[in-house]
Amino acid sequence: MASVPAVLQSEWTKIRTVSSTIWTLAVAFLVTVAMGFGLSLLFKSTFDDLSDAERVTFDPTFVSFSGMILGQLAMVVFGVLVVGSEYSSGMIRTSLAAVPQRATFLFSKIFVAGALALVVGLITGFVAFFLGQAALGDHGTSIGEPNVLRAVIGSGLYMGLIALFSMGVATMLRSSMLSLGILMPFFFLVSQILASVPKAKQVAKYFPDQAGSKIMQVVPNALNSEKPPYTPWEGMGIMALWVVAALVGGYLVLKKRDA
Repeated sequence: MASVPAVLQSEWTKIRTVSSTIWTLAVAFLVTVAMGFGLSLLFKSTFDDLSDAERVTFDPTFVSFSGMILGQLAMVVFGVLVVGSEYSSGMIRTSLAAVPQRATFLFSKIFVAGALALVVGLITGFVAFFLGQAALGDHGTSIGEPNVLRAVIGSGLYMGLIALFSMGVATMLRSSMLSLGILMPFFFLVSQILASVPKAKQVAKYFPDQAGSKIMQVVPNALNSEKPPYTPWEGMGIMALWVVAALVGGYLVLKKRDA
């Protein structure tokens, strides 16, 4: 029987020695920070062009996280690759032979990858915030203002949960290509489009990304958007339920099916 510390060490070795997973985390950081900084500069230069309602509900904290729409896609790729590479390389057979306790194998992988995604997410959140506020200048805010620190920490939690959700889906589907083929369009297109359709948005607001992203808002109806029917932490709770469902589904598939 493999010990948990040994399995954790093994999973850490797998992640840090596969260049593709490390590069995806680097991309998640870079695109989130760069896009957030660029859009913050744009908002600063066009602030006077905003409508009165948009200026009243301007949320400088949320603006600094504008790059999250692309950064989360890199986190999706990271989560999928952590699991999917086991199946595409055939390494899953060796892994399960070495660690026959499938719950130990899966949740050790989830713990290591999730912790790494969370650390990268928190670093990304703080860097994106401070650079974004520097770009906004007089229109910016400070980390000490009410609910700002919550939003910054929440951005890191959001990125970590996106990675975990993707790991759960990849474990269920057992294919990197299939998982990416579903998750990438969902987060980048389907969720965004449905959130803008009058009737569909009543359902879309409970999608994991739509609910979880509210944790990054200090102003509930930022830029004159529709106020959600839940608080930021309730939105994060909705996203967490999606993550738990995906991980439980992944475990059940792994437990019942051969490698």
